Amino acid sequence: MSRHVLRTAAAGAVVLAVAAVAGCSGGGGGTPSRTGGTGSAPPPLKWGACAAPDAAQGGGPAPPKDWQCATLQVPLDYADPGGETIPLALIRAPARDKQRRLGSLVFNFGGPGGSGISTLPGAAEEYQALRSRYDLVSFDPRGVGASAPVLCQTDRQLDTYYAADNTPETPAEEKEFTDGIRRYHKACEARSGKVLPYVGTENAARDLDRIRQALGDKKLNYFGISYGTELGGVYAHLFPDKVGRAVFDAVVDPTKTSEQSALGQAKGFQLALENFAQDCVDRGDACRLQGATAQEVEDTVLRLQKSLAQKPIPGLGGRMLTDSAATNGIAQALYSQELWPLLEQGIDEAEGGQGQLLMALSDALNGRQRDGRYSNIGAANTAVNCADSKQRFTLEQTKERLAEFRKASPVFGDFLGWALMSCTGWPVKGAWETPDVSAAGSAPILVIGNTGDPATPYEGARRMVERLGPGVGVELTYEGQGHGAYNSGDPCVQKAVDAYLLDGKVPSGGTVCKASSA
Repeated sequence: MSRHVLRTAAAGAVVLAVAAVAGCSGGGGGTPSRTGGTGSAPPPLKWGACAAPDAAQGGGPAPPKDWQCATLQVPLDYADPGGETIPLALIRAPARDKQRRLGSLVFNFGGPGGSGISTLPGAAEEYQALRSRYDLVSFDPRGVGASAPVLCQTDRQLDTYYAADNTPETPAEEKEFTDGIRRYHKACEARSGKVLPYVGTENAARDLDRIRQALGDKKLNYFGISYGTELGGVYAHLFPDKVGRAVFDAVVDPTKTSEQSALGQAKGFQLALENFAQDCVDRGDACRLQGATAQEVEDTVLRLQKSLAQKPIPGLGGRMLTDSAATNGIAQALYSQELWPLLEQGIDEAEGGQGQLLMALSDALNGRQRDGRYSNIGAANTAVNCADSKQRFTLEQTKERLAEFRKASPVFGDFLGWALMSCTGWPVKGAWETPDVSAAGSAPILVIGNTGDPATPYEGARRMVERLGPGVGVELTYEGQGHGAYNSGDPCVQKAVDAYLLDGKVPSGGTVCKASSA
């Protein structure tokens, strides 16, 4: 897993990662309040043709010709709304039924740090039913992609950074580990120090309201996935009277600190690995991995980790597959059940000394493109997480917690436990322990939890409903696998979400969709 703490991202995106979920923040710290609006209304957006995503956004082809892009200027510091501004990059796919158009549906696919400019076009096929009556809109949040991006190390330095040992065992290794974090932080401060105090989630929520106004919508219709649910919750707290129809999918638990969330993820990814292993056993000889029980399959993964810690194997482009990179790749594949066949193949090949597939999965998780360039998801993620969470851990405090993490997950515990130090020494103080998402007076928000979600454990959906407050959160359970529910293609989930967003029909609280439902 990456040394930097990557909060959860939308399943299906290739820039996903495993790590502690921190709280949220505003520029300069403090708790969010409903005072201090977003300033005077911005001018209407000037939409034009879209270019191909740049390296910071993750690269890729240009969107289809009927898509449009625009730039919105927002205050760098909302405490000084008339001061310096930064650009927000936006993209939209216009609604197909102009006569029945409902307005805009704004997406945040998670991260934090994921580029909506590059993600929405690639995921748009999953949301075609919603495009019938909505303009599908997404954006690069502040600090991400083309929106005043946070930049830290060079591409070559990042190759070294991600290859480093993330689970030190000796004093010398511990020093190398902490020195690596320090170098990374210094690079971030040197290249992006001006924006680091202002990339927290409260500021991003205020940006959402500026986007709503610039789109000409009286209410914000919103689809938040993973970290996007936390951003949506903070928005609902700040602007409850501006919430339109909103869906939270793959829900971040707003009651947990960064440490508690990291431990929850250790358990979540362990559960996903066990489900993967049991599926392998159930398929018998059709599975390439040896083991008569799920535990024996998991033992294969543990042996591979230990072997790679002693002797890395060839990966891609002259880079070696280390145990850290292999664990990254395994985590990437557990985000979606559709990637389980690649995980099976990758583990099998790595046992035979070939690490290319697991390395490719690890690269996808870290935002590394085939040409060796990195998107800025890692840098943005670290910046948002560290601006958001007050928690900072010393080396000794981290080591004291490792046993509990190892108990939660023999495979992922060490990696997530050591990742607690990702914000140690960060130049900006964190804003809070947990975000306030209470939203009295808001319209109903559909909150979807997936029982097999590795990155945002199922319990978080119930706690989000409780914290939103009476009459706001409406819980729907998906009994499935992977990160998220709507993007699984499950017809029960999609029918419930579409009925709410398109027709305003709120499902009954406690509705359950099973993965096999039709």
